[in-house]
Amino acid sequence: MSFIFQSLGRTLLAGVIILALLLFFVGNGLTNGAAHVVGMRWLHVVCGMMWVGLLWYFNFVQIPAMPKIPDEQKPAISQVIAPAALFWFRWSALATVVTGLSVAQANHYLVQALTLTGSVRTIGIGMWLALVMAFNVWFIIWPNQKKALGMVVVDAVEKAKAARMAMLTSRFNTMLSVAMLYCMVAQQNGGL
Repeated sequence: MSFIFQSLGRTLLAGVIILALLLFFVGNGLTNGAAHVVGMRWLHVVCGMMWVGLLWYFNFVQIPAMPKIPDEQKPAISQVIAPAALFWFRWSALATVVTGLSVAQANHYLVQALTLTGSVRTIGIGMWLALVMAFNVWFIIWPNQKKALGMVVVDAVEKAKAARMAMLTSRFNTMLSVAMLYCMVAQQNGGL
């Protein structure tokens, strides 16, 4: 069993196999069209968990812990951990948006949601919050993090300004994520 858990790829493959067995033996009672929508919604939730999970990791763990890390150990964070986390962070943000828009389109409420009309106003608000957050990830946080982490060479003053802008924008996204997550849950349960 430890063979599976020594590799992230094997661990994820085992998870997919468990899901496939569950669907095969228990069944899901869905037609092919509904199965596609459920599958896309599942993928949307998985991508969103990674995106918001990393957002909250940065804000609840990494940023507060950095002042406590000795200077000689900080390169491990800035050169190894943060770039890897930021890779998954930005691509999971994009994947979350794409799969979310796909779910809305497949369920025929994309236009209503984006125009905040009809019975999907709540999910529309959540979608707009997510779109703002994804924009921030790609066009504010990521360009500034590249400077802060030394991936783009800038002087010390610009590096410090970039780090602060990335942190403040990440905090802004954390603030928006609270309402965005509520909108996702509320829409599914008839709230707001």
